[in-house]
Amino acid sequence: MDGTSIAPDWRIPDDLWAEIEWLLPEHKNPHRFGGGRPRTPDRVCMDAIFYVLRTGCQWKALDATKFCPGSTAHDRFQEWVQAGVFFEMWKAGLLEYDDLKGIDWAWLSMDGSMTKAPLGGGKDGEKPHRSRQGRGQAERAGRGDGSARRYRRRRSQPQRHENGARDARKHSRRTARANA
Repeated sequence: MDGTSIAPDWRIPDDLWAEIEWLLPEHKNPHRFGGGRPRTPDRVCMDAIFYVLRTGCQWKALDATKFCPGSTAHDRFQEWVQAGVFFEMWKAGLLEYDDLKGIDWAWLSMDGSMTKAPLGGGKDGEKPHRSRQGRGQAERAGRGDGSARRYRRRRSQPQRHENGARDARKHSRRTARANA
């Protein structure tokens, strides 16, 4: 993909590319004979990286665009992050803004947030063994918290002998109620 068929709205302007290009590390061909597949131009990969950053799309979604394959753009992004390209771009942009508008370096502020992530990862460790009411859930109407029912279910009922005579000693309360 040559990069010429990309819509101009998504391309990096030429004057900005001139500022970015000198920050990129020089590529050395790792092929032992100097051959191999031609490398995707750096500008096309940078256009693809900025496209992902601007739209928030996934890297693999670049496969449907005219930039370059998503894996190529992501590999180049990782390579440039390791080389410190984006940090240098940020630093150069900050210094340029300081020259144009001025930054009051005496007064700085930082904003942040220390809250729990809404979809924060999986849970580690054991799950607590406590009643549902203890976890802040409402009690079901007329049923209690369910802890007593849980233990009742685990006990086994005495064996019924439908075909034979019942042992009156085992079921003495039931027999006494029936006789009364």
